[in-house]
Amino acid sequence: MSKYYRPTSRAEALAALAGEGGTARAMVGGTDLLVGLRHHTVEPSLIVDLKTVTDLPEPIVVTEDGVLVGPTLTMGELAAHPVVRRWYPALVEAALTVGSVAIRNRASLIANSCNGSPAADTAPALLVHGATVTIESVEGERTAPLSEFFLGPRRTLCGPAELVTRIDLPRPEAGSGSAFRRLTRRRGVDLATVSVAAGVDRDGRVVLGLGAVGPRPIRTALDVPFDPADGPGLVRALDERLEVATPISDIRGSREYRVAMVRVLAKRAVLAAADRRTPEEMAS
Repeated sequence: MSKYYRPTSRAEALAALAGEGGTARAMVGGTDLLVGLRHHTVEPSLIVDLKTVTDLPEPIVVTEDGVLVGPTLTMGELAAHPVVRRWYPALVEAALTVGSVAIRNRASLIANSCNGSPAADTAPALLVHGATVTIESVEGERTAPLSEFFLGPRRTLCGPAELVTRIDLPRPEAGSGSAFRRLTRRRGVDLATVSVAAGVDRDGRVVLGLGAVGPRPIRTALDVPFDPADGPGLVRALDERLEVATPISDIRGSREYRVAMVRVLAKRAVLAAADRRTPEEMAS
């Protein structure tokens, strides 16, 4: 039976996590943790509920340089924010695929990353948008690019006595665009079979974020700028870069199916991102 603790400060929360020897779990929305508790796939000695902590970073702060996201920002709040919708369309599209409306009104963006799922819906878009994470413990804080944060299935740089207290998203360059595409077995609430986010800047440079096609979300980029008039060239470039995908066969799809579909979704995402390049909007 897990104990339950509601700290009111960050220091209390971090001390509680450190005091359990790595067997405690932090909770914000609880949309994954509570399911794991119900099915006994996770059995922490202590649940540290962060909802009453008063000195966490604000849910969202917009600056001239980008957006700072705190632990309590929900997917629903993220997707509805006007600046996020304008600057990070791929992330908005990804957030809107997470679970149901009820889940999005509880699920935290940061917690979605901290779960370390290779199929996390928001991870490919966060990778494309160049996110960094701030990790805190009783010993202090450190930052890391999100591309280094994911270590493997359900493993991240955030240790059992640590908290991710902030995700930083740099402001996109003027003239860039982004898009997210996902494939599932059925419409509605389901994990991704394959997901792809793409970012294209005004010079045609392409960055891709891939989900559910490896042991962790993957960030990669095309070697040459994207030419909208050269369809075959785009396909060849994608084929070369998507060799980093190493999917497995499971209940959601075979390895061969995923290999084929990641190429289809990548092309669609790149074309959609390129169509969204609007210098006037991005500069405003």
